[in-house]
Amino acid sequence: MVHVLSGRILLRPTDPERSRAFYGEQLGLAVYREFGTGPERGTVYFLGGGHLELSGRSETPPSPAVRLWLQVEDVSAAHDELRERNVEIVRPPVREPWGLVEMWIADPDGVPIVLVEVPADHPIRYRPGI
Repeated sequence: MVHVLSGRILLRPTDPERSRAFYGEQLGLAVYREFGTGPERGTVYFLGGGHLELSGRSETPPSPAVRLWLQVEDVSAAHDELRERNVEIVRPPVREPWGLVEMWIADPDGVPIVLVEVPADHPIRYRPGI
């Protein structure tokens, strides 16, 4: 079995400066580390239990199959905060049929980002009889 010690998502944005402004300033992700120099330098952000690395440059946006799923404490508060930071809300918070509250945004290259709140009564958090 492979023993994974850490992991990260690696994105090669079409415009690294624009993506750094989005993830660092608009989303407010904390920087884990930076490396290299110039506009294509690498920046790694904390993502809860993982990391998001922006490094290099791509001529084309990432595949539409790439998506980020970020669990937050309060999706409504995140919605208000992101609107204040001029982040385009693709879909406002909605309680899904499966019980999670989800809001959708996208990064500058169109990478879908789902912000998810797990309500206190959801089976992910609470299972009666256990």
